[in-house]
Amino acid sequence: MASPDQGAFKTPKTVRVRSCAGGGRGGGRGGGGTPITIPASPFMKKLGCGTGVNVYLMNRVGKLNASPWAVKKINSKCAAKQVSVYQKRLNEEAKILKGLNHPNIVGFRAFTTAKDGSKCLAMEYGGEQSLNDLIEKRREDGLNAFPAANIEKVALHVARGLQYLHNEKKLLHGDMKSCNVVIKGDFETVKICDVGVSLQLDENMRVSDPKAEYIGTEPWKPKEALEEGGEITDKADVFAYGLTLWEMMTLAMPHLEMLEDDDEEEEDEEDSMSFDEDSYYERLGTRPPLDTEALGSSYRRMVELFYVCTEEDPNKRPSAAQIVQALENNAPLEKMPSEVIVID
Repeated sequence: MASPDQGAFKTPKTVRVRSCAGGGRGGGRGGGGTPITIPASPFMKKLGCGTGVNVYLMNRVGKLNASPWAVKKINSKCAAKQVSVYQKRLNEEAKILKGLNHPNIVGFRAFTTAKDGSKCLAMEYGGEQSLNDLIEKRREDGLNAFPAANIEKVALHVARGLQYLHNEKKLLHGDMKSCNVVIKGDFETVKICDVGVSLQLDENMRVSDPKAEYIGTEPWKPKEALEEGGEITDKADVFAYGLTLWEMMTLAMPHLEMLEDDDEEEEDEEDSMSFDEDSYYERLGTRPPLDTEALGSSYRRMVELFYVCTEEDPNKRPSAAQIVQALENNAPLEKMPSEVIVID
């Protein structure tokens, strides 16, 4: 169990890169019907890697004011028997991304073959950093929660992206978290990325295929995704969305506070690196604690939103559309606690 769990914890280091940036060397000459030329991997700057894939920076030279792209490719060191699995995932992600068009979702640019023969998914440059990058940097700099205004902007823009996915495209993102939100500049733009594990929703906002597997990332999973036979709906994204706001207020990963470095440097290394696995699994799918007194009154609205989005009962969580409506109109967030509560 330890190995896959560790992989889940380290997702921010990989997914955040593979899903955001863009721009590097190569690119076609001119626009219009000119074929797209993607160089072989050694001729592009490697940005990072994910499960079975690498992502490269591609600057499209020869085209005036051309925006850079992120190019996702199958890892050449991937075991031969796994290549077809990852190729299928890349094909599926390209197919899904091609059908999406929203200002708060990273856009599709091309699905083609590079000079080295590998299939590539080229995506919009969504921003310099993922939200997880920014959270890590802020924590390393010894700062506290992001300003409430920044959290509110992320809350609105991500909710708009989710509303589009859920209501217009009948898609569950399936892996909401700070790693899969990319930011340009000083929160100039906010975009959701990495739709590779999204699932189809029916008219009742339930995952329509009974055989479909909710992938997600463990610390962000709602209770229904952790239970055998749990019904997955659009509200699974809403739960993870609530935890994404929590990340911005705590600069931590849900349920993983026991992995933080201990202040006592003299402490035995084995003790400082250990954590209560049973306690961690018990807490999965629940609302993590939040010190609202330390945050202050300016965060009240975001605390309330986090609170209602992380209800264990999916029916008590708002839909993405309801969140957008409440935030855009500065209206009361329905079914919210009447006062901010410090959760022990």
